[in-house]
Amino acid sequence: MIKTAIVGASGYTGLELIKILLNHPHFKIEGLFGSEGGERIEDIYPSLKGVFEAEIQKADVEKIAKYDLVFLAVPHKTAMALVKELYGKTKIVDFSADYRLNQKNYEDYYCPHTDPANLENSAYGLPEIFRDYIKKSTLIANPGCYPTATILALYPFIEYIEDGVFVDAKSGVSGAGKKLSATTHFVKDNENFFAYNPIKHRHSIEIKEKTGLNVTFVPQLLPITRGMQISVYAKLKKDIDPLEVLKEKYKNEQFIRISDKPVEIKNVAGTHFCDIFAAKNGNMLFINSVIDNLLRGASSQAVANANLIFGLDEGLALPRIAYVP
Repeated sequence: MIKTAIVGASGYTGLELIKILLNHPHFKIEGLFGSEGGERIEDIYPSLKGVFEAEIQKADVEKIAKYDLVFLAVPHKTAMALVKELYGKTKIVDFSADYRLNQKNYEDYYCPHTDPANLENSAYGLPEIFRDYIKKSTLIANPGCYPTATILALYPFIEYIEDGVFVDAKSGVSGAGKKLSATTHFVKDNENFFAYNPIKHRHSIEIKEKTGLNVTFVPQLLPITRGMQISVYAKLKKDIDPLEVLKEKYKNEQFIRISDKPVEIKNVAGTHFCDIFAAKNGNMLFINSVIDNLLRGASSQAVANANLIFGLDEGLALPRIAYVP
């Protein structure tokens, strides 16, 4: 068994990791860590009582380094402080943005980087595009949910579309995490729908860096718990059959499903799947993708990456059954 630790176990993505890893044939959860410690995971999430019960320890680099695999489900800045001490001692899958971008882009959108040396040692954890790099790495930068759904939608069409695309992105409230804010308050979100931080959202640079395309990115908050839908609008440089392009590019990908009609969040909620649809109107292209923001956009993708770096089947333990109805 591969001894596994989760740092940031009390968050939503930490909970999703626990649920996946409990069914994993090789990864065994042997340590839960948090910023304070002293709590028990079954007290934070009573749904785990009688299923998985454990104390959350205060994060300690020396303890964490003894595990074979470490998931860092922590915010940016916190992650790089830990990776700087852990790199080379264990295999790491980092949920934060700290190793997703080059140094300039990171510092322009986040904060000064305190571990720039390891930027070159990380692999961007989107298996459909960077699988070969992931397999060779011991530090994986797990992509964000918005970039995952957007890049997977855009990737097959990069050579066919003009620069400058519009991305209309809609996410469930769980994407903001557990911490309450003015925009995630029930009274604000219930029976409401609005854009936030349009155009300037920090995920826009992640999409641009990985696709080479300039994007106008507008995130919006849906009054639902989980799930994400991306609508991309672009201008074609040449005539193509959009569905045939998708089918050819992803023909060997078990977790990409191509649809012949617009896709729906409900069909992927609770799974690792990304469903994609595309259609054209003359030289205008519409691409439509959906994922579960907590799974394909975070925790199940992290497990897929961990599977790859340990030489296991990429799909081991990844959830496939949607929460329907």
